[in-house]
Amino acid sequence: MQISTKCSIAVHCLIFIHEAKGIAKVTSDLLAQSTGCNPVVIRNIMGKLKKAGLISVARGTGGAALCADPAQITLYQIYSALEPDGLSALIGIHNCQGRKCPVAQNIRQVLQTPYHQIEDAVKQTMQGITLQSMLDDFHKRVQAPE
Repeated sequence: MQISTKCSIAVHCLIFIHEAKGIAKVTSDLLAQSTGCNPVVIRNIMGKLKKAGLISVARGTGGAALCADPAQITLYQIYSALEPDGLSALIGIHNCQGRKCPVAQNIRQVLQTPYHQIEDAVKQTMQGITLQSMLDDFHKRVQAPE
């Protein structure tokens, strides 16, 4: 069970975009340097964030900006922009249908309810975490490094 690194890269980019506002034009090359990712990966992530309405990107030489207040952007929105079916695939059920075994015939139905409960709990937790709360944590860490 794993949430892909795309989500952490996206949060990294969003925090960078927020912090660079009025200081630097944020391009995929600049974000690639900060994240250590290939610019193509960054452009792909930025395209998905733009499509979800979380950022705007100027044509040509670029320049990204947040489209909403960081307090209104949730971790779930970020994750969903990148992995639209991610939570439903978070926990998989092995394929064993068609077997004569009664456990094999029923395990999918047995697991569906608890797995949906887990998915709902993860979703609810992610909806309670905002970009602003992550920015606040970032600022605390920058001001008082360990």
